Amino acid sequence: MHSAHLRNRQISICKVIANPSSAFDSLPKIQLLFGISSFNGKTQIEGFCNIVNVEESKAEKEKSFNASYLVHSYGMSPEHAAHAFQRIGFAGRPESVLALLERQGFSKAQIATLVRAKPEVLALREKTLAPKIEFLQSTGISKAAITMIVSKNPSMLCRSLKNGIIPNYFFFKSLLGTDEKVASAMRRTSRIFNSNVDKILAPNVEILRDLNVPEANVRYLLTQFPETIMQTVSAFKKTVSKVLEFGFDPAKSTFGLALHAFSGTSNQATWERCYETYSNLGWSKDDIYMAFRKQPFCMILSRKKISGAMDFYLNTMGLTSRSIASYPNFLLYSLEKRIIPRCSVIQQLLSRGILRKKYSLATVLQRSDKWFLESYVLKYEKELPGLQDFYLGKVGVDGLPPPKA
Repeated sequence: MHSAHLRNRQISICKVIANPSSAFDSLPKIQLLFGISSFNGKTQIEGFCNIVNVEESKAEKEKSFNASYLVHSYGMSPEHAAHAFQRIGFAGRPESVLALLERQGFSKAQIATLVRAKPEVLALREKTLAPKIEFLQSTGISKAAITMIVSKNPSMLCRSLKNGIIPNYFFFKSLLGTDEKVASAMRRTSRIFNSNVDKILAPNVEILRDLNVPEANVRYLLTQFPETIMQTVSAFKKTVSKVLEFGFDPAKSTFGLALHAFSGTSNQATWERCYETYSNLGWSKDDIYMAFRKQPFCMILSRKKISGAMDFYLNTMGLTSRSIASYPNFLLYSLEKRIIPRCSVIQQLLSRGILRKKYSLATVLQRSDKWFLESYVLKYEKELPGLQDFYLGKVGVDGLPPPKA
């Protein structure tokens, strides 16, 4: 009998025999498992059980050694290491894969990240894995960039080189133009390499082109929000139809942002939650739709972000709820890093009579940090010493000179 086949039968016998002493009573089942017409008695059965114990012991030692190797050599937790080998069993040669990854410039930390995310990579054959990495290197992408890209998205290594990685790369290049731009896009997101070009990516891009969506906007979606294009064609068509029903113009950038806001069950659930949040804060249906058309991303914010910003604008700045709906970009800014510091400066300047000209809150919040610093902080530093430290959060209101009587 072939040795590998015999070992499989030996493992099976353990499911029939609880221990050697009870094996003799299970003789008919053992004969069936091994396809042997007769045994020499209990002694031979015990011999088979001893073989099984040895085989299992060797397997456990091998598994323990490999898991331990991941723990000690790559800093993985025992749980993650054990999970990795549970996923791959004893397929492939994990040691050779690990050695290949190190030779290709992957750090131990990157390898640990890769294995945690996709243990199946360890089961790949070296002669299958190496050409995939070599192809990426042949495109001109640096080793450092490749290791970063792959460690973040190791699933791409499990795709076919001929039918997956290469077609996806050149599809990207046909849209972006150069290897450098593809490399830049891959640094931002390589998940798009997990999608099928012929069945998903190309048809969805063609739908956008048929609507005369500018190529720049198509590229923006592919590189910034790839999950929008990674939907099935039927799901993507439904998303497009819904966005068109809202009156978005395919020629404008907000069309792509609206597509993203409606893409996938997660974003759709977030949209519904935002609708409920705005309704509870006093917005009408028309207010919500107006805000969405002006800034689609206002419908994929967290409840905490919306409530925090609305509370500050209404109760501290004295704005009306509808005025915020007219300027939904107000909700996108960071409350701690932009809204409060800038608005606090404006309040101090106004309360002290220093700021006498009209100002636009939309402009105050929208413009760059440099512009605001020069226009509203440094400009009035002489009239209000300590204003820059106040703006930067180094001192509170108590750190400013008291208002003049």
